[in-house]
Amino acid sequence: MAEQERMVEAVLFASPEPVTIADLEARMPHGSDAAQALELLRKRYEGRGVRVVRVGDAWAIRTAPDLGFLMQKETVETRKLSRAAIETLAIVAYHQPCTRAEIEEIRGVSVSRGTIDQLLEMEWIRLGRRRMTPGRPVTFVVTPQFLDHFGLESARDLPGLKELRAAGLLENRPPPGAMPLGEGRDEDEGDEGEDGQPELFEE
Repeated sequence: MAEQERMVEAVLFASPEPVTIADLEARMPHGSDAAQALELLRKRYEGRGVRVVRVGDAWAIRTAPDLGFLMQKETVETRKLSRAAIETLAIVAYHQPCTRAEIEEIRGVSVSRGTIDQLLEMEWIRLGRRRMTPGRPVTFVVTPQFLDHFGLESARDLPGLKELRAAGLLENRPPPGAMPLGEGRDEDEGDEGEDGQPELFEE
């Protein structure tokens, strides 16, 4: 098991992306228990400068949160998100899976193709399953890259309304998403399927 732990450590250290248990076992000798080795490695790194963290269904080695300030000089901000992109990303994160029609209903304005395309190119959102409604509109969900960037294990770890208000990011008024999403808007969702996404997104 000690040798298996070393193998898991080597793979996580060298991989630029989070690695699933299935991927670990595919690399390790037959009969290896990657899950157990991973748990031992995670405990070994507790309190150290780096940690073994879960990102969605995968695992990665990341800098301890309290030492993140040491990396600030290495961080380069290549592009700022527009307000529309930030709002769209937040809606997808908190309401996933959601269609473009649902995003527009919450925001109160139409969502441009450029906003969706930018988030797709950044790999912070991806296409989910199509809704079994007229027009079969595509849905959007956040990606493991989004979770990894913000240090989240899953979308359930996103801050709630109290945390957002305490941080001064929300006013003390009902959020835009407080109104229930329109379940019977087949016409809007049908339009989504026709001109919302190109055919290459068809599953």
